[in-house]
Amino acid sequence: MQVVRTIRDYRAARAELAGPVGLFPTLGGVHDGHLALVDRARSECASVVGWLFLNPTQFGPNEDLDRYPHDEAFDLAQLEAHGVDLLLMPSQEEIYPAGFDTLVHVGGVTGRLEGERRPGHFDGVTTIVLKLLNIMQPDRAYFGEKDAQQLRVVRQLVRDLNLPMEIVACRTVRDPDGLALSSRNAYLSDEERADALALSRGLRLVEAAFASGERDADRLRALVRGEMEAAPLVRVDYVSLSDDETLEELSGAIEPPALLSLAAHVGQTHLIDNVTLGHRE
Repeated sequence: MQVVRTIRDYRAARAELAGPVGLFPTLGGVHDGHLALVDRARSECASVVGWLFLNPTQFGPNEDLDRYPHDEAFDLAQLEAHGVDLLLMPSQEEIYPAGFDTLVHVGGVTGRLEGERRPGHFDGVTTIVLKLLNIMQPDRAYFGEKDAQQLRVVRQLVRDLNLPMEIVACRTVRDPDGLALSSRNAYLSDEERADALALSRGLRLVEAAFASGERDADRLRALVRGEMEAAPLVRVDYVSLSDDETLEELSGAIEPPALLSLAAHVGQTHLIDNVTLGHRE
């Protein structure tokens, strides 16, 4: 694996790669969920490029930028072992040089859920995603379904700005106990982790109810919320049952596919999770 730290060096190395080229971006804190994206890219592309950059602009005040999990040596070893050909690890000065003064804003889907609760978060996401796609020039870029709102925001960005690459969604990877993999899981104490399982249990309850014919949006939301509220260390941020694409909240009898998404603080740790009810066409 070739590791470069400047845009100029990346572009020179990228020009030598065989296509199609698949991209895997990460903030760091590499875990098996990230590696599943790398493996998917490796199986579908002639070359795999990676982006490892802890982006400060998508963290709000009092969020966890300063303690976000990362271990550069470990992350590099994992990415190399899974077949990344070329990795860009830029400095903040490389990405945000003196005088940088541009923000990219996507409307609609950014105003709900995480965007409503974390002002400025998605402007930071869309700005850095546009920069990384322009710099990396992949044919396909791989994103996880666990960050459901982010995935939809990125798809809209690519569609609206006619960017010449495919956004590939990859299924959420979970530990055997059901907890969705996240770099932030490292923050959880044993007691917090046990209570965090209420999130995935709630989602499974709704999946079972939906499979048995339940379609009422309020009753489905209440199943998840009840499971989460029964866990003492879980503080519910939101439970959403929305249109799968627009993220507009649903009421009454739902028509699938619908996105059931949630967020909670478990202790001081912010966690998200989701499932799709019904099949996408």
